[in-house]
Amino acid sequence: MVFQDRRDDAVAELTIIGMMSGTSGDGVDAALIRTDGVRVSWHGPWLNLPYDQGLRAALAEAMQRAAVLAADAHYDAAIAALGRSLTLKHVEAVRQLLAEAGLKREDVDLIGFHGQTLFHKPAAGITVQIGDGALLARETGIDVVHDFRSADVAAGGQGAPLAPLYHQALALSDNISAPFAFLNLGGVGNLTWIDPAEGGQILAFDTGPGNGLIDDWCARHFGEACDRDGRHAARGQIDHDVLRRMLADPWLDLPPPKSLDRHNFDLTALATCTPDDGAATLTAFTAGTVAKAVPFLPSIPHEWMVCGGGRHNPVLMQMLARALSVPVFPVEVRGWRGDALEAEAFAYLAARSVLGLPLSLPETTGVSAAVTGGVLSPAF
Repeated sequence: MVFQDRRDDAVAELTIIGMMSGTSGDGVDAALIRTDGVRVSWHGPWLNLPYDQGLRAALAEAMQRAAVLAADAHYDAAIAALGRSLTLKHVEAVRQLLAEAGLKREDVDLIGFHGQTLFHKPAAGITVQIGDGALLARETGIDVVHDFRSADVAAGGQGAPLAPLYHQALALSDNISAPFAFLNLGGVGNLTWIDPAEGGQILAFDTGPGNGLIDDWCARHFGEACDRDGRHAARGQIDHDVLRRMLADPWLDLPPPKSLDRHNFDLTALATCTPDDGAATLTAFTAGTVAKAVPFLPSIPHEWMVCGGGRHNPVLMQMLARALSVPVFPVEVRGWRGDALEAEAFAYLAARSVLGLPLSLPETTGVSAAVTGGVLSPAF
């Protein structure tokens, strides 16, 4: 399907803060953009506000517990209190970003607030994000759009990935002529394939674990949040028997649409690996899952643009280039901001939500028809 918005009516541009707390649960990204819901005319300041160790640990525990609580996760008192703490951290990020941008709250029309995903099982019609949009609106004095995924899941979609329409907007504004792919490597990996020559033909889906398993392995064996600069993977040797078993997981052979929960894959298969060999094997696994996604694409991308934390891992980037046999670059090569891109995407989606435009398509989440979404919480 070719999908490209065209607006014949004049729509005022909105100045929006987008906020994203990804599956790594290590902090919140906040970014300012100006958009009419179709085009982006301005990319303003952005920031990352790290969570303290206590909040990070509480989020990690809540993600594990949410797998048991599932649909009832919103009603658990401890998780509700955690959602409040998370929201107040977002309030802090908004205030800091406004100060750095030299703006007042009256200068901003909306906040796009993703919240923190605790549990995602679209086959059961469940996606759980914590964070209180109404509280964020009251504390900042800015209208907030939140709960972006529920409408898609209720309409039969996967609820993820949701950034592809923003990826499409970036691609069509950059005069790219050949098919290419965005690859987001956060805790979970997802791709967006776009053919600008066909008016913006698009396909998107999750590829498998991104940095999530690598991060878990490093926390367990090195007491570190991630494999910084890929140094553990660089010292290790890939266990090819373990890698083959992991790449044989049936989920990887399912055609799109498909999406993952952060904990759909685990470290069980690596029980016999040394710490460095495990890091090398998991890094190769992430690259291999992306390569296994290529046959589902309508055509081979001429290049891959990588955003998310994974692009900072040179070993992973080298493995991706070998596995894909085409150029693999961080998105900064095209002037895009890899650490801000997901936050920018939810600012863009907030604009589309209040304008009644689709947030997802059959080709991005498997929803039966293009669907809008999001819930608006006014500041007053």
